[in-house]
Amino acid sequence: MSQEFDVLVIGAGPGGYIAAIRAAQLGFRVGCAEGNAFDDPKQEPRLGGTCLNVGCIPSKALLASSEEFENIGHHSAAHGISVGELQIDVKKMIARKDAIVQKMTAGIQYLFKKNKVTHLKGYASFLGQVGEFYQVEIVGKEKEVVLAKKVIIASGSKARHLKDIVVDNELICDNEGALKYSQTPKKLGVIGAGVIGLELGSVWRRLGSDVTILEALPTFLGACDEGIAAEAKKLFTKQGLKFDLGIQIQSVKPGKNNVSITYQDATGVEKVLVVDRLIVSVGRVPNTDRLNLAAVGLGVDEKGFIPVDEHTCATSVPGIYAIGDVVRGPMLAHKAEDEGVLVAEILAGQKPHIDYNCIPWVIYTSPEIAWVGKNEQQLKAEGRAYKPGQFPFAANGRALGMGMSDGFVKILADAVTDEILGVHIIAAAASDLIAEAVVAMEFRAAAEDIARVCHPHPSLSEPIREAALATAGRALNF
Repeated sequence: MSQEFDVLVIGAGPGGYIAAIRAAQLGFRVGCAEGNAFDDPKQEPRLGGTCLNVGCIPSKALLASSEEFENIGHHSAAHGISVGELQIDVKKMIARKDAIVQKMTAGIQYLFKKNKVTHLKGYASFLGQVGEFYQVEIVGKEKEVVLAKKVIIASGSKARHLKDIVVDNELICDNEGALKYSQTPKKLGVIGAGVIGLELGSVWRRLGSDVTILEALPTFLGACDEGIAAEAKKLFTKQGLKFDLGIQIQSVKPGKNNVSITYQDATGVEKVLVVDRLIVSVGRVPNTDRLNLAAVGLGVDEKGFIPVDEHTCATSVPGIYAIGDVVRGPMLAHKAEDEGVLVAEILAGQKPHIDYNCIPWVIYTSPEIAWVGKNEQQLKAEGRAYKPGQFPFAANGRALGMGMSDGFVKILADAVTDEILGVHIIAAAASDLIAEAVVAMEFRAAAEDIARVCHPHPSLSEPIREAALATAGRALNF
């Protein structure tokens, strides 16, 4: 007898496990299918998806470790603190990262048990429809067929690989392999100057690698506000990261202990870069190839994404929804989580809403980069009149005391209504500071609203208020 569910969630990443838990809270009988994320039949499927296992969480653990190492080695003297010979035990650092991941995955297992979500251990693929149920095969160590009235596809994404470049996660790695180095590479190459490339490049640069980042696009961080991107490139270059933009890869040849990358730079000159390890970080593609979508009459677009309704995440097939990295929009864990909640509540007859303009973006470099809403390029392209306000952390007492005074806050407000249109931050704690801006924009706040709110002193939050004041030309401390 097949198990029957009101809601079956395919994938237990941030979008999937949150959708499953919310649906269970709303009274549905819920199953959540998760396969072996690493295609290793010896391993049990782990909850949390790419984000928790080989993405957001482990990379942030390594970022924290590498920042600690650099601070002790290069910044403690300014505080009057002297240290002896500095050493890094990379294996111990990796073990700490793994322990954090294991703790988090165990936490999701506990939440599934607490909310009575059935964990189906295996990859899910559609077989068809039987009456009011969708028939789905779960393939793990064993096979089973389950029935579900509603299905939420949250199968996530995987690293995009370049043609003719074989990723073995030894010499040539994607994000997964770059999180498992047993020692610091002397020379590290990174193809792709996006979020993952910058974060992982930063980790190993701090630990002693000579890091060169190659980027096909002629501009640096094109999705960012131009002012933020320019400041970031200046600071990252000062830290020791090397960039070559507008390049074209011609060949990548792995040797016994190194990798040779031949490429043409922006001026057409051929160059050769030889590194000990190479990270390929050129984006991600949706995991839709194993779902057998055709069995239920679903297809994907030219990039492999499942088309959905803009407001409800419903597919063209009644009762089947898709969220997170397999649909339009940014591939962000928190965006997937919000969509998971949205769909679960729609199934319960509620009327939730997501304002995609208010989804924050973060790059966890040092300093961090975060933004929400529109940037100056976008507003100019739209022909919308706006007034900018900017305030540097170099004029903030708390930042100076922490030795983290790089960066600034920029607020863009409508020239007539004063509504906040975008907030852009490059600073030590940008990932936390941006939350205030998100709340303000969700409530359609004006820059004046933030300017009139009392902020604690001294704190890193004060530059947000000062930037809001600056939109009206009345910053108080700069």
